[in-house]
Amino acid sequence: MLLDELVSTAEAVASTRSRLAKVDALAGLLARLAPDEIAPAVGFLVGKPRQGRVGVGWRGVAAAMGEPAAEPTLTVGELDAMLDRLAATSGAGSVTDRGRELRGLAARATEREQGFIGRVLLGDMRTGALEGVLTDAIARAADRPGNVVRRAAMLSGDLGETARLALAGTEAELEAVGLVVGRAVLPMLAATAPSAAAALETTGEASVEYKLDGARIQVHRRGDEVRVFTRNLADITHRLPEVVEVVRRMPVRDVILDGETLSLDEDGAPRPFQETMSRFGADAARETLLHPWFFDVLHVDGRDLLDEPLTTRLDELDRIAGGHRIPGEVTGDPEVAERVSRDALAVGQEGVVVKAVGSPYAAGRRGSSWIKVKPVHTYDLVVLACEWGSGRREGWLSNLHLGALDPTGEFGEPGEYVMVGKTFKGLTDALLRWQTEHFPQIEVRRTENTVWVEPITVVEIAIDGVQRSSRYPGGIALRFARVKRYRDDKRPEDADTIQALRGLLRG
Repeated sequence: MLLDELVSTAEAVASTRSRLAKVDALAGLLARLAPDEIAPAVGFLVGKPRQGRVGVGWRGVAAAMGEPAAEPTLTVGELDAMLDRLAATSGAGSVTDRGRELRGLAARATEREQGFIGRVLLGDMRTGALEGVLTDAIARAADRPGNVVRRAAMLSGDLGETARLALAGTEAELEAVGLVVGRAVLPMLAATAPSAAAALETTGEASVEYKLDGARIQVHRRGDEVRVFTRNLADITHRLPEVVEVVRRMPVRDVILDGETLSLDEDGAPRPFQETMSRFGADAARETLLHPWFFDVLHVDGRDLLDEPLTTRLDELDRIAGGHRIPGEVTGDPEVAERVSRDALAVGQEGVVVKAVGSPYAAGRRGSSWIKVKPVHTYDLVVLACEWGSGRREGWLSNLHLGALDPTGEFGEPGEYVMVGKTFKGLTDALLRWQTEHFPQIEVRRTENTVWVEPITVVEIAIDGVQRSSRYPGGIALRFARVKRYRDDKRPEDADTIQALRGLLRG
């Protein structure tokens, strides 16, 4: 297939807010792809090529885009092959070699193909082709049940391969996609509520569990082989040997566990979150000991537990995890739920997660079966830009422009980020130094006072609430926003939504 056809479909999807029209356009495209084009095309549409990041930033993209071709001749396969070559290029002179490779392809691309290629390389596909929409399109094009396609995508963590199986494989192959010990799956996510009692009104009888001030991990064990993944499915096994040893001692042969890890001080209280996260990004420094706790189990010794009720999974977790089970109580009493919440806060944790006792493990989905409760409003937002500081902060990037995810396109294009405010509160000197080094590396443009960046950096922001505002397109502005920490463990698509923030409006 010519790349131009893919670009045309992406533009058509971006030009409509109708979910049905998006699904129709994408399904029509998918049905025309050759089997070996399916996975690459899906990756291009969502800005996640199967090769991952290939070492080309916005400066490299800008330098490579010269005089465009008059007519489209590039194919989907040729772009995919070029990304293979870019990903394989390393060592001395690799920047020059990548630039030469990219310029050669760009010279054969039309103007709009050049723009598309740049967005693919930068992960900045503003087409509205969200993964959920594309999943529905795959089901439509392949005439497969939507729930089967969604489950395969969640359990494999690979939408492109799921599309290939759905369109070019058999129904049995698609239905056979399941948990594989050693292959990370997307984690189940939680909604939010203002109090444990309010959460219980939604869930009914629930397991009310401590929400630790740590980092999410997923641990797989097959025999003596243990692998540890982040919530973004990155393999960090070699960085957390103490977690590996804890899981090796468990009385199981094969297991998949969901949990958190964090560092404790001498009194057993959680250390700052950044001390935990420093272990995720460093290969050598291990002065900080990490302790794992687990709150769910997805598989035990050949038995998948995803569809079992939470009570069954917790019974298994009690049996195998012992003292590494996250504290909590099963209750239908609001007073008990509030007491557990107070207990969690008293020992320095973030709050609680209230989980319906009959709920299955919905990999990769956020529903009302799990509800997190924090005493202070905290939201994960995306940095859109950063302003140069003044006075004592002169020379440092300081004031952050913050955006919330708009998954439905209510305030713009689906999947984009709606600005909701600015803040420089809570920024330590260490964070200012980090920002000043980090944001120019993902810069997309700048003015005299502001550096605009790729919307890929997640930051946790504490607020006192929101207020109505005509200044921002979402109609709200944050009240007394301050930075709590950067969330290196979260993807931009995991950010909180503009709809969730608007839900804080009173009256």
